[in-house]
Amino acid sequence: MPSDAQTIEAPAQTRLSEPLKTIPGPPVRFRDLVSFLAFGSPRDLLSFYMDTARQYGDIVHFGRGSYSSYFVVHPDYVKHVLQDKVRNYPKKNRFNDMLKPLTGEGLLTSDGEVWRRSRRLSQPAFHRQRLAGFATNMTEATQAMLARWAPLAERGQALDVSREMQRVTLSIVGRALFSTDIGTDSDEMGRAVTRIFEHFNHRFRHPLSWPESVPTPRNRRFHTAIATIDSVSYRLIAEHRQADTDSGDLLSMLIAARDEETGQGLNDRQIRDEVGTFLGAGHETTAVTLAWVWYLLSKHPYVERQVEAEVDAVLGGRTPTVEDIPRLSYTRMVIQETLRLYPPAWGMSRGIAGDDTIDGYPIPAGALMVLSPYVTHRHPAFWDNPEGFEPERFTPERVAERPRYAYFPFGGGPRQCIGNEFALMEAQLIIAMVVQRYRLQLVPGQHIEPDPIFTLRPSSGVQVTLHAR
Repeated sequence: MPSDAQTIEAPAQTRLSEPLKTIPGPPVRFRDLVSFLAFGSPRDLLSFYMDTARQYGDIVHFGRGSYSSYFVVHPDYVKHVLQDKVRNYPKKNRFNDMLKPLTGEGLLTSDGEVWRRSRRLSQPAFHRQRLAGFATNMTEATQAMLARWAPLAERGQALDVSREMQRVTLSIVGRALFSTDIGTDSDEMGRAVTRIFEHFNHRFRHPLSWPESVPTPRNRRFHTAIATIDSVSYRLIAEHRQADTDSGDLLSMLIAARDEETGQGLNDRQIRDEVGTFLGAGHETTAVTLAWVWYLLSKHPYVERQVEAEVDAVLGGRTPTVEDIPRLSYTRMVIQETLRLYPPAWGMSRGIAGDDTIDGYPIPAGALMVLSPYVTHRHPAFWDNPEGFEPERFTPERVAERPRYAYFPFGGGPRQCIGNEFALMEAQLIIAMVVQRYRLQLVPGQHIEPDPIFTLRPSSGVQVTLHAR
């Protein structure tokens, strides 16, 4: 295993004098292949990958032929894939292609020049000055949520905070994208995104599912959900084009953007793909993170009290602003530790364009490369008490002691999530405003586990009761 400080810069081809290492992995058995094709991947994927890493180490080989894949766990190996040799590990592969009905050729799933152009045109929307303008949208949406909660708190009625986080983050991303709350469309869009991710998860686990062109009940529900995303997106694009004004939102910027090299703008389909990307990934990942935050705070009262004390000291009861974000440092550490334990993007896959080596291990072209923040974030060589909830891991001093890719909830390298600072600011503001008013307590008797669909949602929601502070 490489040392913490070692950086892997593996050549594309290993010299003949360097013997190649054998990559360990479970034996390939015909019955396992038949089982995979018939029943799909193991139900408990998180335990499967964790157990595999414990048994075989930092790099593992699965399968054979077109089902061959490589699983890397060590931070140096992750860095090799996401940063050092990023062009050799494109997004295009059979799993990311499943997302195309939602994201099309948007930032999440496109590659090459298409991705570089989209990134170039979208980047200005996430500059620091623009993010400051989004903070008001975030606090207004949170105030509306708290107003909805007031009668429930008075009656002592439980609510599913996981669903509530989906609603508020969808409202926020709608305001950021369209400079308006998507209002009556919000619940419908939320249900559509949930249905889409459930569909992706089913196809991931069941490779021999009926093609999406076959009108099975499951496929019809999926196409209806995609039609919902299309309908809302194209309607709002048309309204923005007709208004022909810069509303300061992402959609206005995408409509006005022009490529520096060609002078061309984005057509409606290209804009819709970015809208689908931000609507899907942009609100889903933050909502999932916040659901786990409330779960963990309820389980760890000492941490909860520290968050409350910081919020009270910094804000003194007023609504937070973007200027308060740097001073809500412990709240941010709570979010970071939550992302370590329950990263929404719990697994990532890449294609392998050309033959490569990683630390002397041969990686052939055409296979699949798999990474898992969930597993790497629990690597015992880099995380003491890896299953414990300890926000203090993210003090600047302790962060500096770890390899960069021991922690990568937002990916890394040139394809690191464009909206990571947006998401962190959003989560800080929502948490601060909620803890000013309420302490959330888990309803007893729940069995909550992470459900590894395309995001790591709580398995059956998170039921809480609200207690005024």
